[in-house]
Parts: sequence; structure tokens; C-alpha cells
Amino acid sequence: MPVILSIPETLPLAMNTIICTVDVILLTLLHDSLQVALLRRDHEPFAGVLALPGGYIHPDQDGDTQAAAVRVLRDKTGIVSPYLEQLATFSGRGRDPRGWSLSICYYALVPPEVIEAAGHPEVVLVPADGIAGLPFDHQQIVAAALERVRNKSSYSSLPVYLCGETFTLPRLQAVYETLLGEPLNKVSFRRKIEEFDILEPIEGALETGKAHRPAQLYRLKARYRNRLSLTDRGLSTG
Repeated sequence: MPVILSIPETLPLAMNTIICTVDVILLTLLHDSLQVALLRRDHEPFAGVLALPGGYIHPDQDGDTQAAAVRVLRDKTGIVSPYLEQLATFSGRGRDPRGWSLSICYYALVPPEVIEAAGHPEVVLVPADGIAGLPFDHQQIVAAALERVRNKSSYSSLPVYLCGETFTLPRLQAVYETLLGEPLNKVSFRRKIEEFDILEPIEGALETGKAHRPAQLYRLKARYRNRLSLTDRGLSTG
């Protein structure tokens, strides 16, 4: 049985082909609410419906599925995420009306200013919780991504990718609390961040203009700008 890895998206498929794509769940934090980036499909099936950024694997261009996901995200949203992780493979004969299909799904986290800077006019941000009306099995994919991100936030540095280039420790704690859905003890949180060893203070840089006293600004250490630090004990356990 031949596997179709790269075909024009508007052409009909033969009954004995397998559709092979990548989809990307791009998440950001806006007004302390986790948002997912969607695009309106410009062709059938589901033309005009909001869906995850996705596309066919191009074997002549993509070294692997991660390269395909990087390309699709860049081409469709203008964004290159510093962190992209494979989520899962979703497959079956019922997920796409064109035929038997599989999608290797990746998720990425970026601060809202990255999406704003990309300035893609067709990107729509939608609250990730309670999302509805997505085509294919994209609702199931988003749900799986949210579960992965929230679980991984409890023992890794993953939430830092929602914070921007510079941030304060109170801001980083607020991001963790949003993803975990619970308040964190300030002393315990900072102890965990020290264990991660991912941050460096920016000399002479303070956040001012807030109600509280000026706070030190931090950034990711260079070696952690595209990989995670892990802990063997959950952040919410104190």
C-alpha cells in the first residue's frame, strides 16, 4: 500500500493511500489565560473552519517529522518556536473524510509578543479550555496537549517559554500557577527554580513602575533556550 507523504492539498486522494501530516498546537498565555493559535482552513474539507496549523510532510525538504513541524509552523504562522516537542501520533480511517490518515503532532509554547511580532493576520487566539467546533480530531489533540503541558509544568522548566526574553520571579511564579491551577508557596517555588539552574540575573536590570519595589529581571541561560530542566519532585508539593 503506497503512503502519500506529499501531495497538493486540493487534489482528491485514491482509496488506497494514507494521508501523512504534522499538526502543531501553538500555545501562549494572554491575560493569564492559556490560548491556542488557530487558522481558518482555505480548502476542503472544512473550508473556512478554524483548525490547528498543519500540513503534509515533504520528503524532499523535511529531514524528519520535527523538521516538518518547524516548517509548517513557520510557513503558516511566521513563528519559529525555541521549544517544540512531539506530543503523539493520531491515526485512523475516521479522522479525515478524505481517507485513512495519521498526524504526528507537536506542541510549542511562546509568549504573546512572539505571536504579535510575527503579525500573521490569519492567526486567531482562542481560550484553550472549553474549545469546541474544531474539525478532524483537533479537539482531542488540543486536550492531549493541555494535559501534557500541565503535567509537565509540575516537574520541569516548561512554563518559562511563556515568559518572554526577560521576566521577574513573581511573573514566572504566576505563569506556573496559571498552568498548574493552584497557588504555590513563594519560598518553595524559588527553591525549585534554583534547583532547575536555568536562570541568570541581568546585571543592573530591574522592573520598575509597579506597586511593589523594583524586582530583578532574569533570562534563560543560553544552554536552556531550547531544552528543559527537570526535577524529581513536583513543584506543588512544597
